[in-house]
Amino acid sequence: MEVKQAEFVMSNSDPSRCPKPDRPEYAFIGRSNVGKSSLINMLTIKHKLAKTSQTPGKTQLINHFLINNDWYLVDLPGYGFAKAPQREREKWERMIDSYLKNRSNLICTFVLVDSRIDPQRIDLEFMEKMGERGLPFAIIFTKTEKSNTNAVQQAVKRYEQTMRKTWAELPPMFLSSAVSGRGREEILGYIDQLNKEFHEQVNPKK
Repeated sequence: MEVKQAEFVMSNSDPSRCPKPDRPEYAFIGRSNVGKSSLINMLTIKHKLAKTSQTPGKTQLINHFLINNDWYLVDLPGYGFAKAPQREREKWERMIDSYLKNRSNLICTFVLVDSRIDPQRIDLEFMEKMGERGLPFAIIFTKTEKSNTNAVQQAVKRYEQTMRKTWAELPPMFLSSAVSGRGREEILGYIDQLNKEFHEQVNPKK
């Protein structure tokens, strides 16, 4: 897929006020400081599309971006940001929970995890909740440029081994680097495939 257009649409804290659900939609989420904004900018080749910051917890709203006038990319607030006030964290959690449960055109949620870190309980619990609700998701391992090939492979293997304890089928997994562009073609190709399936269901051939 070639990204020819990527534009900001809106930010809000109320899932019911998101854009009309008339296009396929893909959400990106992960622990704070996992490299989500950098990944989004890499995928869209728009270096300032999503705001990056050295301070975790920068994203606090549901941010919609329209890609190629065909599908929405959604930047969700990170979870697990301990430095935020408890009331704020609970508000974000309710907002994210409502969005994930009720967004009818949400095709897949990409859960970002740091490839340098062992499987984290907070990530595994988030994915367990997605599975319990029957919500499709995929895993993106970020920051792979910071480790050698063997270390990255071992990180993926640890996740597979951990998840096989409770999952009968594992979700799609992608390796990425916002620095080198690794994974861009594979992730966009996966989205393109799901987009085609979406449009075939909406407008089936006679």
